[in-house]
Amino acid sequence: MGAREAAPGGGSADRRRVILLTGPSGAGKSRLSARLGNAHGWPVVRLDDFYREASDPRLPRSPLGIPDWDHADSWDAESAVDALRRLVDEGRVEVPVYDIAASAVTGRHVLEARSTDYVVAEGLFAGRLVHVLRREELLAEALCVRQNRSLTALRRFVRDLSERRKPPHILLRRGFALWRDEPHVVAQAEAHGARCLHPRQAEAELGALLQAAGAP
Repeated sequence: MGAREAAPGGGSADRRRVILLTGPSGAGKSRLSARLGNAHGWPVVRLDDFYREASDPRLPRSPLGIPDWDHADSWDAESAVDALRRLVDEGRVEVPVYDIAASAVTGRHVLEARSTDYVVAEGLFAGRLVHVLRREELLAEALCVRQNRSLTALRRFVRDLSERRKPPHILLRRGFALWRDEPHVVAQAEAHGARCLHPRQAEAELGALLQAAGAP
C-alpha cells in the first residue's frame, strides 16, 4: 500500500484519518463498513459497542420498557472519541463488544491500523462526532447512509429478529417509531455536517476521494 499524498480532511498527509458513517438504523452502515474494511484492510470501529450497559443509571429507558438505544445519552461519546484518537495516533486500541440483546458489554477486542490506513467508524450517533474530530484534524469524511425508509424498516426488523435483540412485538413497535422518525434522524445528521447518500453512492464517492488522495 503506497503512502498518501494528501488527506481529504486536511492536515498532515501521513496521519491516519477517520471516515464517519452515520444514518438510520438498518440503512446499510455496517454493510458499507464491511465492504470498505474488506477492500482496503482498514479497521472498522462499531460505535454501537460504546452503548451504556443496563446497569448504568445514565442509560435512558424508552416507553417500551427497554433501553432507549435511539437516545444520544445511551451512548458514551467520550469513550468512543478516545478510542478513535488512540487508533489514529497509536495504531492500536482495545474496544468493547456490546450485546444488544443482553444490554451489556460481553467482551473486548483489539483493533490495529497501519500508518496508511483510514479508520472507519460507523453508528447511529457517528454524526455527533463530526465537530470534535474535525477540530482535532482527525476527520477525513462524514457521510449519512440512507435508503428508502420502508425498505430500511424491513431490513432492520429482519436483522433484529434474527439476532433476537428483543421480543417480536417490541421490535415491531420500535420499528414503526423508527420509520416515523427517520426523516428527523437524517436531518440531524445533515445538521451535524454529514452528507446523506445511498450506500452505493457513498462507496463511489469515497473511492473518488481516496483516489484523489493517492490511496489505493
